[in-house]
Amino acid sequence: MTLVDHRAAVTAGATVRSLAEAALERVGDDALHAFLELDRARILADADALDRRRAAGETLPLAGVPVAIKDNLCQRGTKTTCGSRMLAEWEAPYDATVVARLRDAGALLFGKTNMDEFAMGSSTENSAFGPTRNPKDPERVPGGSSGGSAAVVGAGWVPMALGSDTGGSVRQPAAYCGVHALKPTYGRISRFGLVAFASSLDQVGPFGATAADCAALYDAIAGPDPREATSADRPVESGTAALEAGVAGLRVGVLRSTFRQSDGAVAQVVEDAARKLEAAGATLVDATVDHLDLGLDAYYLVAPAEAASNLARFDGARYGTRVSGRDLADTYRQTRALFGPEVVRRIVLGTYALSEGYADEAYVRASRARTALCRSYARTFEGVDLLLSPTAPTVAFPLGARTEDPVAMYAADVFTVPVSLAGLPASSSPAGEVGGLPVGVQLVAPPFAEARLFSAMQVFDR
Repeated sequence: MTLVDHRAAVTAGATVRSLAEAALERVGDDALHAFLELDRARILADADALDRRRAAGETLPLAGVPVAIKDNLCQRGTKTTCGSRMLAEWEAPYDATVVARLRDAGALLFGKTNMDEFAMGSSTENSAFGPTRNPKDPERVPGGSSGGSAAVVGAGWVPMALGSDTGGSVRQPAAYCGVHALKPTYGRISRFGLVAFASSLDQVGPFGATAADCAALYDAIAGPDPREATSADRPVESGTAALEAGVAGLRVGVLRSTFRQSDGAVAQVVEDAARKLEAAGATLVDATVDHLDLGLDAYYLVAPAEAASNLARFDGARYGTRVSGRDLADTYRQTRALFGPEVVRRIVLGTYALSEGYADEAYVRASRARTALCRSYARTFEGVDLLLSPTAPTVAFPLGARTEDPVAMYAADVFTVPVSLAGLPASSSPAGEVGGLPVGVQLVAPPFAEARLFSAMQVFDR
């Protein structure tokens, strides 16, 4: 069911509880292992509370629609594990701003979804609690790190979910699972209550079964937040209102270099998607972004450096599960052994990138490359309104195929990480299939032009 379906059912007299029961029945025994927490009693109690709010005449923009929450977002009274043994028993004492806004809008908070540990991964195989499977082919990955959120929407269990995107973690799983997702402009959606991975990159992003669902979820959570220092204090243009604007007159820059880096069948599907925008009135032009090839290298120095700093707090004394040792040093050692291998890899890489004698050659050079990339995007957007590329160079790969090859795993994000480094808004929408597996098309817009993305996303739904 989409948001429109839910609203129609509620208008016709259905209760939120009955719709919640139907959603729980669709999930069944969670064969995809997409949820880390699904408290059925709490969900039904919350549904009853929403029915009482409706009966009292309260306007609920999200009409009791189920929304799944990635497990690195704090939700009062539930565990927030970040897919890690380090936080296996930690219960959030407060709501993230986006979660609080969903409550205000009348959404039904519907379970916490599986993820790569501390959002570090591209396949949701790095979860300490086991991998999530792709709803289109259970022998393949759903993408990551927000794989659980993408999977529950792709399976049709719920119409909406929240994820987080640091280097592609809503867009790439959306592509693999055949759903819509948006990474907003840095600062557009509050990060308050999001457990930090890389603070200059992390953003909360919505998933939707349709462009309209994604837009409605965006409208509910976007906007300034005085509790979040990087929140942008500027008005938000409605994503829902933009759905009918169309793309006539827009210049869409096609990044042909990304087509050459992709599987040929994937590139053809994205080429066809570009032609759909052209048929809807857009003008296609070939575009380039200088230094695009530096994005992956720069990201895997900048993001681990910030991760090494952010995760230092999980030492069993201030935060995290405490494992008592012979003395304080041994306690730290045993506690931090709770981190999985990918998290350890990135902490070590980040520590190296910041260390004396190496920082100039690693972190400083990566930061300069990031600045150059930002300037290149700005120059390119002087001549186009949107940029188009594949979201990922291939379709979803088999479970286990890349777990022993980190470089191949990181390459799954080659088209998404440059956008994150530049802090730009970007979307992924279903563009077609290759061998029965979804292919996503990525659109990138100038800062704070999310509405333009929703206008184009709706074209693909039509």
